[in-house]
Amino acid sequence: MATEFNHQSTADDVLAGMDLSSKRVLVTGGASGIGAETVRAMAAKGAQVIIAARNLGAAGEVKASVVATTGNENTDVMFLELGSLAKIRASAAEFLARYESLDILINNAGIMACPHGQTEDGFELQFGSNHIGHFYFTQKLMPALLKAGSARVIALSSMAHRMSPMVFDDIQYQSRPYEKWQAYGQSKTANILFAVGLNERYADQGVEAFAVHPGAIATPLGRHLAKEEIQALVAANKTSANNPEDEALSGIKTLVQGAATSCYAATAPGLSGKGGVYLEDCDIAQVADDPNFRGGVRDYALDSADADRLWKVTEALIHPHIQG
Repeated sequence: MATEFNHQSTADDVLAGMDLSSKRVLVTGGASGIGAETVRAMAAKGAQVIIAARNLGAAGEVKASVVATTGNENTDVMFLELGSLAKIRASAAEFLARYESLDILINNAGIMACPHGQTEDGFELQFGSNHIGHFYFTQKLMPALLKAGSARVIALSSMAHRMSPMVFDDIQYQSRPYEKWQAYGQSKTANILFAVGLNERYADQGVEAFAVHPGAIATPLGRHLAKEEIQALVAANKTSANNPEDEALSGIKTLVQGAATSCYAATAPGLSGKGGVYLEDCDIAQVADDPNFRGGVRDYALDSADADRLWKVTEALIHPHIQG
């Protein structure tokens, strides 16, 4: 599906001419990085935006900046800690008590390549925060998404999903050595499979789901990386193996460029009826299993059977920890 946008397009380019004043948008991790830029871009087009973050001070600062720069005072803040099912449940209950419906949910928050750790409920930290936390939060918000009549859920994944498929025999590194990039890649594959599974279950009820790769962007997401690792990532993104002569269409993105694909997935009319796809550079990515091809999506991340398996595995993992 060719679009007028590309690697350099910004969130403002994607949303140009749109009136989102009738939309309510929730952005997880909206207190920094591309999440904050997504909040600003949506608010600039009139949307009511809820910033969901664990750092309420930073979220408040983003809100103040958004109101000052866009003039849209219809911006709210709420607490969300994705590493705790109990806190997720409380946050979702707070949202449902304050708002009747939700048009767009952008699951933007995440952690990357961190040392081995566990969430409050004992899940491997990256899988637990990036996938399980968003899975549970989305499920708890489903009444509001269904109430909207036509809603979209955006799952932020990454080209890093190429680092690992789902290793269902040992998702949580209980018997294999922990490797931070492999664990991150598995969690990003899980994000794509979640979009596939969500779309298969709810598209006919008016809730479509899309996974996106925002691009390589220098954000607080890389706070666990050494300077040398960051430099290596920058070098790896300078050129595209499938487009080596076009520097303009590769490389590190700015924040406003990084928010573009999320905004596109959330609003593009041409995506209606196409839920379950993975997007990069504001377009549906091609399936590419060639390791020398820098872009694209691996076929294992779109596998319907694996999406259904992950859904059931996630529900089984969550079940002992929740009530109601």
